Amino acid sequence: MAPELPDVPGVEELARSMLVLYGPHDDHDDEPAADSGPDTRYARQPLFPVDPDRYEAIRAATERDSERYLHSGLVPVECRHCRATVEVKKLGPGYTSVQWNSAAMNQCAYFTAEREAGHASSRNRGCPNLAKSIKHAVAEGHLEETSTAPPPGDGID
Repeated sequence: MAPELPDVPGVEELARSMLVLYGPHDDHDDEPAADSGPDTRYARQPLFPVDPDRYEAIRAATERDSERYLHSGLVPVECRHCRATVEVKKLGPGYTSVQWNSAAMNQCAYFTAEREAGHASSRNRGCPNLAKSIKHAVAEGHLEETSTAPPPGDGID
């Protein structure tokens, strides 16, 4: 005859006993202590003793990094057909980076016509009218044919 195994507690019973033993998990209070300085719990920088000068330096560096990653080398180009303005960077003859924003998407006549026809505008490679405007911007010297802006991850501060 095999020995009888003890009853195994259920998950709910284990959870209750853990709460009794260890108490509630309190690493994420709703509000930081009043005298703790800037709230850095959810920031991408490491936690450090509160030092306003260091906090400001990290905040400024983070802002510069964000600006560089999002806009490095991008030049505003206005579509000659519908006047929508996007940011563009040419990385060579076969590659053009176009950063659309909500206002430009709503103003673009081509994408508006696509949406009204029931087509998903995200399935298009781009607006042909804007492509012509980008070629004009390069020809007029407003946009470099190949961007000389440093890549975003170059470590410049």
